[in-house]
Formats: sequence, C-alpha cells, structure tokens
Amino acid sequence: LAHHQSGHNSGVIHSGIYYTPGSLKAKLCVQGAALCYEYCDQKGIPYRQCGKLIVAIEHDEIPRLKALYERGLQNNVRGLKLIGPKEIQAKEPFCRGLMALDSPYTGIVDYKQVAQSYAEDFQEAGGAILTDFEVTNMEMAKESPSESDDELGVFWLVLFPQGEEIYCRHLVTCAGLYSDRLSEISGCSPEPRIVPFRGDYLVLKPEKSYMVKGNIYPVPNPRFPFLGVHFTPRMDGSIWLGPNAVLAFKREGYKWFQFSAGDFLDAAMYSGLWKLVLRNLSYGLSEMYRACFLSAQVKELQKFIPEVTINDVIRGPSGVRAQALDSDGNLVDDFVFDGGSGDIGSRILHVRNAPSPAATSSLAIAKMIADEVQQRFEL
Repeated sequence: LAHHQSGHNSGVIHSGIYYTPGSLKAKLCVQGAALCYEYCDQKGIPYRQCGKLIVAIEHDEIPRLKALYERGLQNNVRGLKLIGPKEIQAKEPFCRGLMALDSPYTGIVDYKQVAQSYAEDFQEAGGAILTDFEVTNMEMAKESPSESDDELGVFWLVLFPQGEEIYCRHLVTCAGLYSDRLSEISGCSPEPRIVPFRGDYLVLKPEKSYMVKGNIYPVPNPRFPFLGVHFTPRMDGSIWLGPNAVLAFKREGYKWFQFSAGDFLDAAMYSGLWKLVLRNLSYGLSEMYRACFLSAQVKELQKFIPEVTINDVIRGPSGVRAQALDSDGNLVDDFVFDGGSGDIGSRILHVRNAPSPAATSSLAIAKMIADEVQQRFEL
C-alpha cells in the first residue's frame, strides 16, 4: 500500500494558495488540509505545521507573488501574509529574498503512514484489500455470482495474474498512473491521457539540515509547466531539494535506466506530448541538464540559500507524477471525475486526474466521491 505516488510524494500538507479560485483543487485542498490535521490528531499520526515561504528573488516576481497572495485570500487560506527580507531571515536565517508569502498552516506528514491508517479504517468497516491485482478486462456477468442476487447490474472483472473474477454492481477507479488505461478497458474515454514525469530529489547531508526550518518554495512562473525547485523538510528530519521534472520512460520508472517499450511508445506517439514539448523545449532541455549535473541543480538552490554547495548534497529519491495531458498539449490542472454510457460505463465512476494536492485533499476528495457515487448510482 502507498508504494508509488503516495509513498514518493513530498509529504507536504498544502494550504491551497496556488489554485484557481472556484476550482475543485482550491476547494478540496483547503477543506482537505483541515480534515488531514483533524484526522492525524484523532489517529495519533505525527505531523509538523512548519509553515512555508514562497520567496521572490527577482523584482519581476513580486507582482506574481502579490497575485498569489490575493488568490490565497480568495481561497480562504488562513494566516497568509506578505513579509520582507528581515522577516524572511527571522523565519529562515539562511534564506535570501526580496519578499515572501508566509503560509504558517502549511505542514508535513508521512503520507504512507496516513494511507496505512486509511486502510485500517477501511478494513474495520468491512472492506477487503487485494494487492498485486491487475485489471485486464471488464464484462457484464453472464450470471449472478450467487443465487440470492438478481442478474441485473452485476459485472465481473478478470484480474491478472490470478485470473480470478471480482463481482460488483458499481465500480470506482482511482488508478493514478493507469487511470487512462482503466478507462479505456471499461469502454470510457481515453482522454485525458497520462504521461509519466519523473521528479528527482537531492537531499541535504544530515549535518547541513540546520539550514532549512520549513518549506521554501519559488514563485511559480506561468510560462513553465512545473513549479521549480524547492526545499522540503521531512518527518524523519531530512531535507529534500527539488524536484526536477523529466519524462519517465516507464510509468513506474524511478531510475533513468528503467524502461518499458509499451509505456514509452504510448507517450511518444501521443500528439499532446509533442505539442507540450515543442512549446516548452528550452525548459525541458534545462530540466534534463539539471537532472544530469548536480552543479546545475545546486546553482538553482543557491538563489535562495547561497551557502548551499555541491558538497552539501547527495542524490536522493525519485517520484513519478501521473501527469494528465489533453490532445492540445495542455496540462490538465484540475481534478477530473467521469464515467461513461452503456451497461458497463454507466456503472463506473473514474477518478481520471488527481494531481498534487491530492494527498492533502484526500479526505475531501473521498467525501466528494461518496456523494457523487450516491447520486450517480442512486444508492
């Protein structure tokens, strides 16, 4: 459980600053953060409300930072304020910046531990968890799984490698890196497509961890598709630096050399990816360069903490992001829920896109899914 995206993410409990006011991301993140803290308190799961600074290091970033502040206020994010250089250094003594947006309610947690707790709750409620099951087909059942059931509305899934059949009346899929493929198997739309992007982190050496107290983020540049490098404290006391963003050659490819011909061809033959690449060619080449050379990544980090040197960092873990793309090469930014028509499609709710801050928002997303299922399937 939580072996892939949930176990490889940054561990940040986001506050909801970045997202378009009125979007599902904005609404569910703010709700989800409050629910996450409440849940962790109830379950005794440790977390740290260490805060976050979004730091402007160039004068042309200040208008964007102020716009972020206004957006955060519209999203009802608590405790936001703009601070100057002296206040930045009071919070982060080694950080340099012209202005920063201070988000004191941003926190960190181990989402693998949270997911394990969710699993325990699910099992205590009577649910069963099956791992290492690959869904390869969905069909309407030819007969009821038991004499007490009527035949209407029961369909079965053929699961690999055991070849067993799972009977159910309705299905919710939340398949992350495979959400598009499960949708296609069910006869629903293949769009948006999933293209895997790997993010490689560096880690500050333990003796240098004192340089960072909370989360330090850059001001996002709307011309580029990803957020940029940041400093992320972890629950184990380590400090992650990064990540970059490069195309992964396998949907679960956490290393450069991991390759799947099927996954690579699936991405390479998709017109949406090429449109994204051509629009962001210089950015993509820069990301690949920084992925290869530590000195290039450290140079980016030094813009915020000049004291960091190449001798202070080591290569760290990686994660793979399930990036949803449309056919025009646009990153699908918001959460996407859909189903289909016909005997099978009408009985399915697909969670097609749940990007960051999905971990933060998970309990709010769960409530939304439960409400949608109840309404859609008239349960």
